[in-house]
Amino acid sequence: MGKDDQPGSTLPRRQLGRALREAREGAGFTLERAAQLMEMGKTSVGRIEKGQNDKIRLRDVDAFGELYGLDAAQIEELKALAQQSATKSWWQSSRHLLLPGYNTYLGLEAGASNLHFYQPLVMPGLLQVKDYATAIEGPIFPAETAADIERRVILRLQRSSILTRHYSPVRSEFILHQSVLHTIVGSPRTMGIQLRHAADMGTRENVTVRILPYSAGHPGHHVATPYIVLDFPRDARGYVEPSVVYTESIIGRMFFEDDADVNQFRAVHESLRAAALEEQASRDLLRKTARSYEQ
Repeated sequence: MGKDDQPGSTLPRRQLGRALREAREGAGFTLERAAQLMEMGKTSVGRIEKGQNDKIRLRDVDAFGELYGLDAAQIEELKALAQQSATKSWWQSSRHLLLPGYNTYLGLEAGASNLHFYQPLVMPGLLQVKDYATAIEGPIFPAETAADIERRVILRLQRSSILTRHYSPVRSEFILHQSVLHTIVGSPRTMGIQLRHAADMGTRENVTVRILPYSAGHPGHHVATPYIVLDFPRDARGYVEPSVVYTESIIGRMFFEDDADVNQFRAVHESLRAAALEEQASRDLLRKTARSYEQ
């Protein structure tokens, strides 16, 4: 099937598919058994789980939810996804976060094969150490208890296992603006530990960490804001899930999957990469700055 013949796959449908697959596997059903109990073809259920169906009936979402033992609130969240309009750019407000386990970005991140980050503000979550992550999480959610913040930090740290696992670790390139090294999060001691950790992670075969120095200015005349480009592996049938760009602000997040938008971000990333320090020079700068915090 050619690219132009592929059914449109919007992020709400893809997230609904991921959530249904997680729920099915959590309930212990094979794809074949779920299809049989739903009185649907195995291919039809598979297409729903891949987000390839143009429209999903709400009564089917209800039936899947009941079959997998989801509660009423979870089913309503999935039905809300099913009703999202077919758009190639999807805005998700921070005021309406999906239930734990169904967070859109985390689902995409977990399924990705390649990640490309640009971060001019703070250390990316996948590179954060515990004290740094705690200092970030606390001010963001001031009403939460210490236990709530601890749980969020643990989740953030657990995510980094996609970089360090033995089987098929995710290939990731992090371009960090030099300002990240000099914006104190937590304490100077925390910063020293954090920068050394980032340098150490950059020695892994699947991880690249490069610093965009102040002297680079704005490469390509782009004043780039934080973004993540996510690419996905080819499945057993040769299907490759479309690439996605994720950006966020203090009130929500935006997902782009239109080819033109994704390619524009790739072009920006190439400009930043060309102006960034090489890997060894970046590690040297990270460790030199870490020493300055330790003195």
